[in-house]
Amino acid sequence: MVQGESLAMIKILKDIFTIDKHPRKGLMAFEWVVLGYLVLTSLFILFAYTKLDCPLEMLKGRGRVIAILMALWAVYRMVPCRFTIFARVAGQMGLLAWWYPDTYEMNRILPNLDHIFAQLEQSTFGYQPALVFAKEFPSIVVSELMDMGYASYYPMIAVVCLYYFLFKYQEFEKCVFIILTSFFLYYLMYIFIPVTGPTFYYQAVGLDNIAHGIFPNVHDYFNTHTECLPSPGYKDGLFYHLVENAKDAGERPTAAFPSSHVGISTICMLLAWHSKNRTLLYLLLPFFFFLCLSTVYIQAHYAIDALAGVVSGIILYYLLKHKKFIKANKLTS
Repeated sequence: MVQGESLAMIKILKDIFTIDKHPRKGLMAFEWVVLGYLVLTSLFILFAYTKLDCPLEMLKGRGRVIAILMALWAVYRMVPCRFTIFARVAGQMGLLAWWYPDTYEMNRILPNLDHIFAQLEQSTFGYQPALVFAKEFPSIVVSELMDMGYASYYPMIAVVCLYYFLFKYQEFEKCVFIILTSFFLYYLMYIFIPVTGPTFYYQAVGLDNIAHGIFPNVHDYFNTHTECLPSPGYKDGLFYHLVENAKDAGERPTAAFPSSHVGISTICMLLAWHSKNRTLLYLLLPFFFFLCLSTVYIQAHYAIDALAGVVSGIILYYLLKHKKFIKANKLTS
């Protein structure tokens, strides 16, 4: 059995570097999605040019994205194999970290909506879950489990993509298309639904106001302010520091509704279920569970953001998995 598994892995590794006899000539489906998002947001930048702080730099950044995309395409054309296909995917996945704060540069010129969402949260639950969750469960174990869940977001995506690349290659492009398209659809929502989430809104209006059910409209406050609350929980924890370091590196007052952390991880779970590999599914399940809870626990999201993330993730998965052109552009075996 061990020998059979070893032979199977050797074959997989060989296939990764085998030159394609019939290489693809055009762009892959997910690359067209990147270009589509780039064009739409470029039009937004041009329309709001005088209101943005650095529109020219934002447009130059988009030019660099095109250059990277075309360079990776050219490398594939010179060495057409699965490895260079993977490089094209990894390049665009890596750029998601660049696209994320870009949403803040656009949505901060619009009126903030946190007061509406905080009031809806209060009306739905009778209190603010993000305010009381960590206070009710302050233990080291709970805190670290929550931060572990939140920190597992990108590893979950990587594990699912790698599994499809190595073991279900015929569906690899569809997997990547679903994940990347969902990311960019969430980013579009963040541009036009400027909600920052509790960590920024609570900091802006004061915890006393929140505790007394007072949710003032901060208008364009976040156009010039990016301060947020420190995450609650065990401050000497390993995973706590990972989350705080990630916040320090690239967090912005943007991207609260719906929670893309919850939405994309929901999509990853559905892709794991679709793979029919129950080991993969059960391996990811506890991380998914704690991730969903952690978005509220660390005050990154309102509870309604997390619920909307689950619902939107399910909807996006089932809408995108049936796209007909994916079949027409199937990767070579």
